Amino acid sequence: TFTVEEAVETIGFGRFHIMLFLIMGSTGVAEAMEIMLIAVVSPLIRCEWQLQDWQVALVTTMVFFGYMVFSIVLGLLADRYGRWKILLLSFLWAAYFSLLTSFAPSYIWFVFLRAMVGGGVSGHAQGREENKQIIAMCSCSNPFLSLGKVFWLAGSLLIIGLASVVNPTIGWRWLIRIASIPGILLILVFKFIPESARFNVSTGNTGAALATLQRIASMNGVAMPEGQLREPAKERRGRFKDLIHSKYLRTTLQIWIIW
Repeated sequence: TFTVEEAVETIGFGRFHIMLFLIMGSTGVAEAMEIMLIAVVSPLIRCEWQLQDWQVALVTTMVFFGYMVFSIVLGLLADRYGRWKILLLSFLWAAYFSLLTSFAPSYIWFVFLRAMVGGGVSGHAQGREENKQIIAMCSCSNPFLSLGKVFWLAGSLLIIGLASVVNPTIGWRWLIRIASIPGILLILVFKFIPESARFNVSTGNTGAALATLQRIASMNGVAMPEGQLREPAKERRGRFKDLIHSKYLRTTLQIWIIW
């Protein structure tokens, strides 16, 4: 018998992981563009709607407030319904509300819609972190994990470059529409992203997990390990109050402060 982790290590690093890295890394481009968008749009909406300093600052605050709240909700849903579904939902959600933002008739609508965009963007992490772990299991010294940060930087530079051209010519509303294009394009490649094998075995769907592992092995041109896929008895899932248990409280607080 073999476990999911043993199968992933046996399959090793190959074409599948490069493809996965490029697709999931590209989510960082879309995410950075949506988050950094406010920095290049704020001066324009300040003038258009005669906003005060606190009103401009509130836009950014609400984006991250939406990110914070929905990251918890979407994380719970991802545990129940799967990473793939939540990742797809988050891209549809973020793209939809981003496009709606470009038609915002007032400041209040703009703030609300950007908060919803932040909520959608928070779901990107549910799938991206899962797939980082898949890549990490293949090679402890994998340079792709470090290179993944390049995608966020590329998205930040791209939105600033676009703003310098689009804002003075056709306006900030068109900048928002253009910024939503990467997220829409990524939806088209979701068929190449499989559901997490670890999620499937945790829900008892061993057949689907095995099919995913066989697909990875086939793309990498290697053989699956011999035997049957088996997982040890699942321990109870973690709960929020575990984070503030005396055993983990110090670590929890340190991580929160660092972030």
